[in-house]
Amino acid sequence: MLAKRDSDQQTENLQIHLLQLHKSAFIRWLYFGTGLTALLMGILGIFLPVLPTTPFVLLAAGCFARSSERFHLLLLNHRIAGPIIREWCECRSMPRKVKHWAYLFMTLSFGSSILIVSSLWLKGMLVLLALLLAFLIWRVPVRDGDPNDSQKMP
Repeated sequence: MLAKRDSDQQTENLQIHLLQLHKSAFIRWLYFGTGLTALLMGILGIFLPVLPTTPFVLLAAGCFARSSERFHLLLLNHRIAGPIIREWCECRSMPRKVKHWAYLFMTLSFGSSILIVSSLWLKGMLVLLALLLAFLIWRVPVRDGDPNDSQKMP
């Protein structure tokens, strides 16, 4: 029970840190629309091999943090998306193993798409997108340990 209370307290502290609603109602609506679009793109990314899921979910979380406390909390408390968002906000890095998996799946999805597409200019666009995505993933800092290791140590 004590551990649950501690995790709830950490979640509240994180939410307070993340939630910064914009003062302008118009800008909040723009953020909200962008957040919904990003979340839908992230959901599509689950099923479509070329769309990445995690960056869209992170973008949606950032947009909801500036537009809607309700949607922000829903996303943070989601059983799958919540831990990913909290981990990114705490560490701002990727575990080395996750980065390797990202490169592997990116290579498989873009490689298969390039083989399937018949148009030369579409193949070129896919290659450019793959290179851009690989560069963006390469720029994300790497961490070797589990972010919760420091909390587990006495």
